[in-house]
Amino acid sequence: MFGFIASFKCVFNKKVKYFTLATLAASLVVLPVYAQSRLTRLVFIYPPLNLSLGIDSLELFAKEGLVNNELAFYMNLAGVNEAQKEAFRQALLKKADLDPVEVSRFFNTPMGEELLTRVGKLFSIQGGRNGKYAMRGAMVQAAFDEKEGLTLLNFLRHLAVNMQFNLLEVFEAASLLERLGEGTNAIVAEMKVLSSQQAQLETVPDFSTLGDIRQQGSYGVAPTRQLRLFDESRQREFNLLLVQPQRWREGKTPVVILSHGLASRPEDFEQRAKQLASYGFVVALPQHPGSDFNQLQAMLQGFSREVFKVNEFIDRPKDVSYVIDELERRNSREFGGRLDLNNVGVMGHSFGGYNALAVAGASLNFATLEETCNQDIWGPNLSLLLQCRALELPRKDYNFRDERVTSVLVINPVTSAVFGAEGLSNVTIPVMLGAGSSDPATPAAIEQLKAFVWINTDDKYFVLVEGQAHVNFSQLDGQMQAVLDSLPDLKLPKQQILDTYGNALLVAFAEVHTAKNEKYRSFLTASYGNYISRQPNPMYLVGNEAEFPLSELFNSRRTSRIPAIYPRNFIPNHD
Repeated sequence: MFGFIASFKCVFNKKVKYFTLATLAASLVVLPVYAQSRLTRLVFIYPPLNLSLGIDSLELFAKEGLVNNELAFYMNLAGVNEAQKEAFRQALLKKADLDPVEVSRFFNTPMGEELLTRVGKLFSIQGGRNGKYAMRGAMVQAAFDEKEGLTLLNFLRHLAVNMQFNLLEVFEAASLLERLGEGTNAIVAEMKVLSSQQAQLETVPDFSTLGDIRQQGSYGVAPTRQLRLFDESRQREFNLLLVQPQRWREGKTPVVILSHGLASRPEDFEQRAKQLASYGFVVALPQHPGSDFNQLQAMLQGFSREVFKVNEFIDRPKDVSYVIDELERRNSREFGGRLDLNNVGVMGHSFGGYNALAVAGASLNFATLEETCNQDIWGPNLSLLLQCRALELPRKDYNFRDERVTSVLVINPVTSAVFGAEGLSNVTIPVMLGAGSSDPATPAAIEQLKAFVWINTDDKYFVLVEGQAHVNFSQLDGQMQAVLDSLPDLKLPKQQILDTYGNALLVAFAEVHTAKNEKYRSFLTASYGNYISRQPNPMYLVGNEAEFPLSELFNSRRTSRIPAIYPRNFIPNHD
């Protein structure tokens, strides 16, 4: 689902890029007063100035390539060259191939409406009223227009009222976005340095002489089984995929649970499960029915008004514990008592990362949620659309800790608001956090770096992959692929490279921290990360020693509105 939102936002941002170039620069000077045009006007508010541009000027330019006096004034001030003019013109006319019914349904969900509410504080109805309903109406009408479809120009044309850019807020949001980009680049550079420094201090074997854990292991993989589970206490029914080896390893068989993300499904992680099974693990992949692919489809088909049900913050971690309960019931009769269910590993992606950390001990933090979610300008963190819905839960102390879970590996997890520093400090078991430098949904600098600093264990690892962008682009449906294809400058990561990283690190982490197999410890080093790292998506792996330099880097680049972060047991000097 975050892929859907991020792709749509990316389309919109690229279309407005050239529009803002030609208009925002003029906001600092007094413009002549133009007569009211027959179409809606865009107003630019930068107190005490009040400026405007007619949409008919944009339409003339887009359709005929003519720049009238009004638009010329803006373009001259912005210093737009001919190439930029043409790019701006193409942006106005570029069609986004989105299903109009699905667009309408999404923007009528709580998540969709909150997204519009946030944008509506920047782009409001003239006079200052939030512009979310005007934008939603214009977007839906443009999408239903069979002749032109959803283009930036057609969206502007369908605005029923004059709209205003609140430039103080726009500039603040733009500054946050710019700082995030600069901060992410700084983190990538620092991770490169830290991984190199750590590697120089490590004593490791020649990895070329060891088995390649990027490849499947020697235990084989049995056919996947699907079970239907029913938790009577919650009246909750869901599917469970079970992937196991063809032959058992000696001693106890380690168990890992893989938890899918929002609007995803267990099958999306089946290949990763088979990788683990080939090393002798039993892997369970539960469906989370209130926040999975089926729930998304129910919303898009008009059977639900929610992308996910808010009770999933409670049900997801309970699903994990119920799966362990079910495996305990089946252990003797189906597995000969082999399963080690007192040392279970949990791996989760995105929203699945939330439940993995929850069963590891992280606690919901309503104070942090209130502070974060009630800010006027959120900044570039799409995951707040998910995290902030936790405020709809009844206020109580939720404890999802399952002592049978002894290690977790989380990729692109949502953490910053729903847990915060206090909630994550309760996690004391081994954790590996994976992040991507191009993730628009759960930005690494906000969601994973802070979590790495706050988690209260020496056995923690931070992995950053350049270009990783939250979703597996090889699993997108046709409509989302068409959206991405419409973005000529978009560079996608090499999924094959990302898969090799995932295969290797999941095996290494699970062997050491779930199976208690120290023979794989050397694979959890910066040296090994550097060994398997490949262009154009290099990977950097660091251990707990990096928490101090990474927190210092974050604090040196944060704005005054963003609290500083500190490692556990560190008392800052405020002198």
